[in-house]
Amino acid sequence: MFFKKHILKISLLLMLLVAGALCISAVWNYGGVAQSTQNALGTYNSITSEDNQLSDDIGGNQGMAPPKGAMPKGMTRSNSNGGNNYTPQIVSFSVAFLMLFLGAYYLIVKMKVKIRLPNEKILIPALLGVGLLLRISIAALINGHPFDHNLFKSWATTAADNLSQVYQGRNASDYPPLYIYVLFLLGKIGSMPLLSPYYILLLKLPSIIADIGTAFLLYKLAKKRLSLEVCLLIGAFYTFNPAIWVNSTVWGQVDSFFTLIVVSSIVLLSENKIGLASVFFTSAVLMKPQGIIFLPVLFFELVRQKSVRSCMKTVVSGLITAIIIVLPFSLNTNGFWIFELFASTLGEYPYASVNAFNFFSLLGKNFASDAGTLLGLSYHNWGMLAIVLITSGSWLLYIKGKSKDYAAAVALLLIVGVFTFSARMHERYLFPAVAMSILAFIYLRDKRLMLIAAGFSSTIYINTHFVLLETLSGKNSIDYGPILIITSLLNVLFFVYLLKVLYEIVRGRRVMVHSRTDHDKSN
Repeated sequence: MFFKKHILKISLLLMLLVAGALCISAVWNYGGVAQSTQNALGTYNSITSEDNQLSDDIGGNQGMAPPKGAMPKGMTRSNSNGGNNYTPQIVSFSVAFLMLFLGAYYLIVKMKVKIRLPNEKILIPALLGVGLLLRISIAALINGHPFDHNLFKSWATTAADNLSQVYQGRNASDYPPLYIYVLFLLGKIGSMPLLSPYYILLLKLPSIIADIGTAFLLYKLAKKRLSLEVCLLIGAFYTFNPAIWVNSTVWGQVDSFFTLIVVSSIVLLSENKIGLASVFFTSAVLMKPQGIIFLPVLFFELVRQKSVRSCMKTVVSGLITAIIIVLPFSLNTNGFWIFELFASTLGEYPYASVNAFNFFSLLGKNFASDAGTLLGLSYHNWGMLAIVLITSGSWLLYIKGKSKDYAAAVALLLIVGVFTFSARMHERYLFPAVAMSILAFIYLRDKRLMLIAAGFSSTIYINTHFVLLETLSGKNSIDYGPILIITSLLNVLFFVYLLKVLYEIVRGRRVMVHSRTDHDKSN
């Protein structure tokens, strides 16, 4: 009787214990593997220091692998990344995850299955705890992308030695300055003899923590508006989503950290905290240039409010934030270095597509020069025209919506539209779309937005994992084949479906999900 009454608590405790045991075991055995990887990367450093062209080809900001045949001595293609050995398991989990989500979606949204309220305080901490422990385990088992790790480690070491020198010299960072502060802290921690063997694992931790932070933020926000069951579905969906952890936990990239900042900015804007929202919007731009894609949302809200005070608060908050972040790196440079950095980064890969499975890749233009033409216009100009049209359409949506609740939907439309139809897009630029889809679902309560989140989760996962495997095998450019064609076509179709759904929502034709109030009444 006791077991039956407390079966959920016991199950969650067992899950935490198993995840904890896996985490301890993986981290305990990590040191030797990490040390051998770092030795190989040290050899790679010596190679790159003798070969300027090779260093240029790596392109750390974009996660590009060296040219074929340029692997470090002692690091073969089969052992350059432990993740290759885990590909069948990762793919199997991804398929199972999608099936489980669709099943849970049907039970909770369609069948209206209920969860007893006393278990609420146990479920989400347990789910997040398991998610965190499993991420650390996987991060320790799978090396990820050694070339990105090598550059992050180099920048972290430089920042820890002398923060103002990060943008100086031949190996200067091409990241905007915000994340350099994180690398500075990691460089200090990683320099400790006890933690030095865990340097690469440390580099993954900020994004892993950001994943859990984003999941918790989405859950807490959903609690104000949606039923308990839907809130738990959201928390579990983001926590165990393969599209999310393949980026942070497997690859070792920082898009999760960036996404947490963007999600925070949209939430603050929607909650009428425009000054703080401006701080986070500015921070997003000063972490990754892709942050510029989301800036129109802030502009749309300022126009909607028509308030001089709000405009002044936004400008002042943004300027102060920018000065605080940029100033420490400006002591030994000219005053325009940050603009030169952005110009250099944005122009670094002048291609129609850089392994982004989008409209240009669908046309067979992956890694084709963006100076090439289509119907008399260059791919670059077609991309710029697409940005103008998508931004204009997003503004129209915001005007018709007449509410801050549409901020997340507009942000989603912008990131999906720009990724799908603009030039110079990389495979990871669509990453924030999953969180934006969930955020739009929370505010607008249309069931179809969660299905859109599942759709983009699938294409983001396929794009990211496939590119990771191909680049680690020595291929910079993904061949025109079935995986690229189908995934690119799906992204185009999902964008069209998103337009249809948002058009119907703004016209008042929503497919609603139960709110928190409805749940409370039923209890």
